[in-house]
Amino acid sequence: MNNPVISVILARQSVREYQPRQLTPEELDALIQCALRAPSGRNAQPCHVRFCQNAAMLREMQVDFKNIVGWDTPVHTRSDTNPFYHNAPTFVFLFAEGDSRADAGIMAENLCVAAQGLGLGTCIVASVGALFADEVRGAKWRAALEIPAGYLFQLGVCVGEPGESPEWKPRRPAQIRVIE
Repeated sequence: MNNPVISVILARQSVREYQPRQLTPEELDALIQCALRAPSGRNAQPCHVRFCQNAAMLREMQVDFKNIVGWDTPVHTRSDTNPFYHNAPTFVFLFAEGDSRADAGIMAENLCVAAQGLGLGTCIVASVGALFADEVRGAKWRAALEIPAGYLFQLGVCVGEPGESPEWKPRRPAQIRVIE
């Protein structure tokens, strides 16, 4: 089937190395518009989204994150060269009231598919949630990102120009069944 949307979905994969080029204003606006159009349960639109393009802030977050989870843990052990944001020039934080991980996941997928369509790479990240779960450091970063009280970190998305072409990981088609 020759369909541009399906082609973009089938081409998308997780990218963990990025070029330093920041998103253009047009790319950023397109991603924002696609995030805003994400469906949500009962149209609650529960997500507060922050597109962070501040490299110094992301580096400082990485230090606080590793001080919580440990510098020698399986979570990003290569943190000196590959932090939670994978050195992407833009990291998107998705917060929501209560546990709205499904709505955040739908929004993250909108962002990833849109980014792929723009020739950008993405990687969905959840591990940095440990930073926001920490009472002191989490409050510091929620304040810096201007996140309202009661909103919880759901997911993050690295976005930028790919610096790699990763190998395709095998898929498990046997896990899908059609019931007629």
